[in-house]
This record gives sequence, structure tokens and C-alpha cells, in this order.
Amino acid sequence: MTNPLLQDWSTPYGLPPFEAAQPEHFVPAFERAFEEQAAEIERIATDGEAPDFDNTIAAFDRSGRLLSRIASMFFNLASSETSPALQAIEREIAPRMAAHESAIYLHGALFARIALVHAQRDVLAPRPEQRRLVERIHLDFVREGALLSAADKRRYAQLMEGLATLTTRFGQNVLADESAFRLELNGEADLAGLPGFVRAAAREAAAARGVRADGVVTLSRSLIVPFLTFSERRDLREQAWRAWTSRGEHEGEHDNRPVVREILALRNEQARLHGYACYADYALADSMAQTQEAVERLLTQVWAPAKARAAKEREALEGVLLSRGDAGAHTLEAWDWRFLAEKVRQARYELDEAELKPYFPLERMVEAVFDCAGRLFGLRFVLQPGVRAYHPDVKVYEVRSADDALVGVFLHDNYARPTKRSGAWMSSYRDQSRNGAPGGVLPIVVNNNNFAKGAPGEPTLLSFDDARTLFHEFGHGLHGLLSNVDFERLSGTSVLRDFVELPSQIFEHWLEQPDVLRRHARHWRTGEPIPQELVARLLRARRFNQGYETVRYAASALVDMAVHAQTGGAPQDVCAFERAELERHGVPPEIGLNHRLVHFQHLFSGSAYAAGYYVYLWAEVLEADGFDAFVEAGDPFDPAVAERLKRFIYSVGDSVAPADAFRAFRGRDPKVDAMLEKRGLIAASDP
Repeated sequence: MTNPLLQDWSTPYGLPPFEAAQPEHFVPAFERAFEEQAAEIERIATDGEAPDFDNTIAAFDRSGRLLSRIASMFFNLASSETSPALQAIEREIAPRMAAHESAIYLHGALFARIALVHAQRDVLAPRPEQRRLVERIHLDFVREGALLSAADKRRYAQLMEGLATLTTRFGQNVLADESAFRLELNGEADLAGLPGFVRAAAREAAAARGVRADGVVTLSRSLIVPFLTFSERRDLREQAWRAWTSRGEHEGEHDNRPVVREILALRNEQARLHGYACYADYALADSMAQTQEAVERLLTQVWAPAKARAAKEREALEGVLLSRGDAGAHTLEAWDWRFLAEKVRQARYELDEAELKPYFPLERMVEAVFDCAGRLFGLRFVLQPGVRAYHPDVKVYEVRSADDALVGVFLHDNYARPTKRSGAWMSSYRDQSRNGAPGGVLPIVVNNNNFAKGAPGEPTLLSFDDARTLFHEFGHGLHGLLSNVDFERLSGTSVLRDFVELPSQIFEHWLEQPDVLRRHARHWRTGEPIPQELVARLLRARRFNQGYETVRYAASALVDMAVHAQTGGAPQDVCAFERAELERHGVPPEIGLNHRLVHFQHLFSGSAYAAGYYVYLWAEVLEADGFDAFVEAGDPFDPAVAERLKRFIYSVGDSVAPADAFRAFRGRDPKVDAMLEKRGLIAASDP
């Protein structure tokens, strides 16, 4: 009982005991939690009473609460504030966790009881949410191998352990490559073209790493993208771009090429055990899309117009090359696109990122997301400066409703650091539910971003894309915080993968509202609101470069689907496969991919987005059409539409089938035109 992880967490709000816990506490805590849930499962499976909803389904949903809190704490730390000690534990625990889960999902007596309740669900689960829970849990067991033969179950458990080990290694390899790289900038020649905010971020990155240089470029997106956008040093841009795009593709212990190949081989075998021809078919069977053909139809609708638009964008960039006298010296390369596109944007829209950024300090944008959540849903975010989290940069907030009731706890972790994986994501330390807990369980949600921290005494300034990321992840956060269901399995973001991006992507729309910009986009020095004419230029330019962005995204989705649609096992050379797919689809090399396979963490640090990167576009169809409900109401904060959005999208979790939830919100099925207009791929319709 000296292990703080196994004692009552008498911390504020039941937060994990971050200060007391040490790495050596985790393995014993996991072991105790494994034992406790195994005993709970055995009690359910051997219950002498006939199986019913409460003694089987609800009891299963209640099981494993100790393991859930230990695992949530550990895996969040492993992503947000890792260390060599935690990484070693992660490598040990990941396959043991998979083995524990397999023992549950392949437990014959437990599944027999679940199957009996499922067969009589109309009688034994009379409420809609109860029936939904029975159906989802039964499907979970089937998809985890419950119907397999004894021999196939043994093999399936081995596959899950192997995949857990490999996906852990994949993520750690990417982090190792990202942490190891630094491009040192010394002297004005290295800094040429960089605006003040990029120089300040590079200086802070150097100081944080103890490097004596005028600046350091890291592989954090919020630093490397501005560097590629503004640096006049083409040779340094190429060096940074090659490091960014080659993560995971280096000989040695962090080489992800064999890791990807092994993951793909095991996933293919997993799918075949279930009777599917390939992993893509297995993954899509539990999605809104259902089939590869449906995904292909969606991607086809954007592919040709995106390539056509990108070709016109390329012409404009080549015009800049010509005007700079560079056309004869070199051709357009991938490390040139952002740099030249910024020149075109400045000329075409009189819009300069350096002019915009002072109006988007991080603190003001955090106020903006909180204000929008308040105006839409009646939420208040109350900072708790006396509550410490796992890192000094993390801020903790109480989340309160309009009637001052505590809704949940929100952790905001916004800055890049070497101990944190790249990207941006939402996670939870505790999910909302009411099953077996007097008064219910309130959620603890965390948003992670990787913004380049400003220099001491200066603010962190966001690009407009950074601000959009902030709003996006906050939308995920609201999905967790506003959850209002009985059962943990159906809580918050535990929805079909091609629905989960709807709450995040629709929230991005409020960043572009002129009223929100007038309120919150204020110059960090003067406090003056962003000028109206600058807002007008910003909004006119929002479809700029969308051919490039859409091609990069769609190409990544196409490669993802192709590599998971292989029926003959994994490609021998995953990079050659990737090149062949890009050539087959005619992807211009100067545009390329959002993510290459060797560092595509969506696909290979876990299985959530495997054969599923298309979901952002699928959700964009939903959110573009969904936000039009506010447009039609004439007010982006229309109370009636906001109430429907909260009730049917943010609060229902997976207690309602997603297509039904969208219809309840919108009054009809979604239409694709709003998405195509948003991306500028078709002309906007008349109002």
C-alpha cells in the first residue's frame, strides 16, 4: 500500500498523483490492476444467476476501473512527458496489456453470457442506450476473436501481443528521430527571411536544448513549417524538409521500415482470421463508410478537382520563380512550395503571415475557444493555478455549466518539448459515465498541442493554421467534456472513427467568424483588435493553396487504403510501395504526402486510424453541411441550433448510431457540396 497509484487518489478532482508517482510504481500497479479485473471478469462469467443486462453487460462495463485509471495515467504520460524509464516500461507493458485484453475478449464463458443477452436484447435491454451497449459490446467481442476456434484464438492473442509491441516501437522510433534532429542557425545569413516570431521561437528552442546558437529548427510542426515558409536559405530549407520527411527511414535501431512491414503482415493475418480478404475490409466493417468502394467514391470526388487546382497553384509558383530569376537555376521542389506560396499569397491577397501572427497570441486564442464554448453551450473554464499537473506548462481548469455545476476537468498542454510526441491530440484521464458510481463520474480531458514556445517575456504567437489546430483539438475536448451517457463504453469520443472528427472539425468554423476575430484576435503589444480590412483579406485567402493541401491529404488517405488493402501480405519494401502508389495516382513530387508510411503515427502507433485516414474528409462532409445549419439560421451562435448540436453530436457519445445522430441534428442526411465549396473545389452556390 506504499504505492501511491494503488492508494485512494485524494488529489483535487481525483487527478492522478503526478508528483508522488515514480516510474517504478507503474509495473506493480498494472499487475495489481490486471489481477483485479481478471477476478471481476471471472465473477461475471461464473455468476450462478441467468445472464441479464445488469449482471453481465453493465457489470462488464463497470469492470477494470483500477486498470483504466492506471493505464490512462501511464499512456498519457508516455505520450506527453516521457522518459527513458517510462519508454522501457511502455515496451514491457504494451504486450502484457494486449495479452490481458485478449484473455477477456477470448473468454468463452463470458462471451456465452454476453451472446445470450444479445440474442434477447429487445427484452433484456429495453432502453435504447442499453440496447446500443449490448450491441457494441457483443460486436467488440466478435471483432476481437470471440467466435474463432480454440487454435485460432491462441494465434489471435499472439497477433495482438505482437502488434502492441510493434506499434509501441514505431511511436518511440519516430520520437527518437524527432528529438535527435536540430538544425542550428548562426548569423544573419542563416536567419535570412525569417520574421521576428520565427527567430524568437528558434532562439527559445535553442535555449530549451542548451544549444549555443542564434536559433534551432526542430521537427515540431509549428516551427519547421514557418521555417519552410519564410527562410530565404534554400539549402537549409532542403535540409530541414529532408529531415522532416525521412523520420523513421534511417538505418539502425530506429528504422521503421521493417516495423511497418511486420505490422502490416500481422494485420493482414488478423483480418484473414476474421474471414476478410484484407485489413481494410476488416477495419471498414465497423465504420460509417462500411466498404472500400464508399471511401473510394468520397476520395474520387476531391481528387481530380484538387489536382487541377494544384496545377494552377503550381503555375503561380513558377511565375514567382521566374520573377526572382530562379527559374533557370532550379526547378520547383517540395522544399520550395510553402516558401513560394507565401510570396503568392502576399501578392494576391496582401496577406503576410508576419502581419497576422501578432494578432494570434496563444493566451488570446485560448480565451477565444473558452468564449465560444460559453456562448454555444454555457460552459465556463475556471483556471486552478494551485493544482499541479505532470508538467509546469500544463494548466488545469474546472469546467462549469451555466448553472455552475461542475461538468469536468480540463488540462491544456500546449507547448512542444523533446519529451512529447509530435502532433496534436485529445485524450482523457477519466471518462464520463453513471454506471455504478453514485452521482456519476465526471470526465478529465486533456488537449495536447505542440506550439513553438515564445521567448521569455514574449507571447507564443500562433499562425492561423495553429489557431485552427487549437480549435480542432478543443472540439475533441468538448466531445469528452459534454458527454452525457450512462455507460463508459459509449462515453465521449468512443464513437465510430469516421464520426469522431465531426465534433472537432465543426468547431474550427468559429475561428473564422468575424465577431470571434474582433473579440479575441488582438495585437499582443497594443491590445488593438485585428483590423477589419485584415480580417477581410484573411477570409478571402482561406481557400488559398487548398489544391496543395487537399492533394497532400487525399494522397495520404489513398496510400493508407492501398497498403491496408493488400491481400497477399505486406509489401517487401514499404517505401517502394509508397512511391509506386504516388506515381500511379500522379501525385506531383513537389507536393507529396501529409505523412509518409515510416512516420505515419495515425496508422502505425496504434490501429485507430489504420485504413481510416479518410475519416477527416468523411467528417468534413458532415461538419461543412452541419455548420450550414448555423448559416441558415443567420447566427453562428443561434441558441436552438447550438442546443441541437450539443444534444445530438457532443453529448450522445456512441449511445446513438452516428448516422441517426447526424439526422437528428440536421434533419436530413449530409450533402457533399458544402465540403467541396469549403475547399474551393467547386464554385460556391448562391445564398
